[in-house]
Amino acid sequence: MFLSVSCEKALVKQPKRLIEKGKMIDIMYDLSVLDAIKYSNPLSLDSSDTSPKKFILQKYKVDSLQFAQSNMYYAADYENYKDMFDQIAKRLETNQKKADSLVKIEEKKAAKAKKKNKGKTTESAPKLNEVKPLKKSSVDSIRKTMQFKAKAQSKK
Repeated sequence: MFLSVSCEKALVKQPKRLIEKGKMIDIMYDLSVLDAIKYSNPLSLDSSDTSPKKFILQKYKVDSLQFAQSNMYYAADYENYKDMFDQIAKRLETNQKKADSLVKIEEKKAAKAKKKNKGKTTESAPKLNEVKPLKKSSVDSIRKTMQFKAKAQSKK
């Protein structure tokens, strides 16, 4: 009796239209950002006419079947898949730090502008007794003015 055992590494066979690893990481990054947006503000994506996931796949010129097959292929190799997610997590963290620092800068600018304008608004605002009342005009007075101008022009 002969027993043949094969140690084949690939559990899932490579799809014909495999998405390149770098592009796959970019797609998965965008999908992760999309999930974060959905989680933090669930109603923000409900108003859009197109599916955000579909939009991302179109952005990379990939269809959903191609993405699913490529994802299964990469997921079959745990170490490689984990490495891909580590790269995505690092990229998310870097962009989060950038976004946080931009928000802090904008908050400081807004606080500074508010502080600067706080003193100006009380000084430059006219007092109630200084404001002249507006002349009340009616439609009739406007018509009379227009008729007067028309008569004056016709006499010339």
